[in-house]
Amino acid sequence: MYKKEMIAMLLAGGQGSRLGVLTSKVAKPAVAFGGKYRIIDFPLSNCINSGVDTVGVLTQYQPLRLNSHIGIGIPWDLDRNIGGVSILPPYEKSKNSEWYTGTANAIYQNIDYMESYHPEYVLILSGDHIYKMDYEVMLDFHKANGAEVTIAAMPVPMEEAKRFGIVITDENKKIEDFEEKPEHPRSNLASMGIYIFNWKTLKEALITMAEQPALDFGKHVIPYCHKKGAPLYAYEFNGYWKDVGTLNSYWEANMELIDIIPEFNLYEEYWKIYTRSEILPPQYIASDSVVEKSIIGEGTTVLGKVYNSVIGCGITIGEGTVVRDSIIMNRTEIGNGCELNKAIIAEDVMIGNNVKLGVGEEAENESDPHIYNHGIVTVGEKSVIPDHVSIGKNSVVFGKTSQKDYENGYLASGKTMIKAGDES
Repeated sequence: MYKKEMIAMLLAGGQGSRLGVLTSKVAKPAVAFGGKYRIIDFPLSNCINSGVDTVGVLTQYQPLRLNSHIGIGIPWDLDRNIGGVSILPPYEKSKNSEWYTGTANAIYQNIDYMESYHPEYVLILSGDHIYKMDYEVMLDFHKANGAEVTIAAMPVPMEEAKRFGIVITDENKKIEDFEEKPEHPRSNLASMGIYIFNWKTLKEALITMAEQPALDFGKHVIPYCHKKGAPLYAYEFNGYWKDVGTLNSYWEANMELIDIIPEFNLYEEYWKIYTRSEILPPQYIASDSVVEKSIIGEGTTVLGKVYNSVIGCGITIGEGTVVRDSIIMNRTEIGNGCELNKAIIAEDVMIGNNVKLGVGEEAENESDPHIYNHGIVTVGEKSVIPDHVSIGKNSVVFGKTSQKDYENGYLASGKTMIKAGDES
């Protein structure tokens, strides 16, 4: 009989709809980040750095790229005979097959997986945050307080507190009350969606609450434990933590990596971020090209000029092309004489010669102003942009476009061009 003190369950099924076309064909945790990583690398690396060697990854939406990225967990040293990493998609049961309907429902459907390790504790994680955290320190806090549930929480500015689930604690950090996105917050400790449960407590709560529609931790499981009188504690975290849920926060988190002294350091020896790397040749930077304050991935050729940008792997940037304040993901080709300003270009995109992105005055996006904003121009994966076109700000292009799609060679600011058949 195997026994693990603590196992982790990583929720990676989310669509991440506020990332617009970046997640139309790929789950949010699999979106590229920081040149060579994917978002899910961060919680997975935290697990192995914290000594948690058994991780169940719960997938649902567009899981293909996530599955092939994680594989059998070799890059994170999670290829174990006992434990290691397991991908847990929803599966057909004999009676009725069902999708995961809420965060806790996904965990409930995998009770047998967790039971097989006889854990004392279960760590619940989300697959779409960028941060470094030692879960072992959180577990020590959980044990020291005799907690049944510990919620990681971080202080946020009081004026922002109404955007979060807020925990209210006494002076010993014992949780007295919760408020979900309160109008008038009584505390500034925001839940990070990272929980440690005693297995007994979690199992009982999941089974009791199983019939709740869209069973959720914040709405159902934690309030149930609280009402039952289980001791709940808040573990205060003061490190870097970023929810990259919107295009702007995703853009900002990438830009913070290239600060002279980055607030989030990818290069610490003692807390490495592991990822699956393809074998690529080194970067080639031509003698008359310019690269300033940028990350350039392996296998990338720069013949033009790159300023303040995060460039992934296997990319070509043509002669006379200038890239500023942009994120370009893997295997994208950009022709000669182009100009890119504050662009987010997804993977496998082809951009012709003399293309200008992010030009002109800002205008509100016509279809999804809550997604495409802050002056960013977004290009979805595998898109094609022909020679000699200009595209404005707050705009989005997705699909194989040709000259005739651009009136007078121009797509104005705030326009959405999604070619039929490309968004499915």
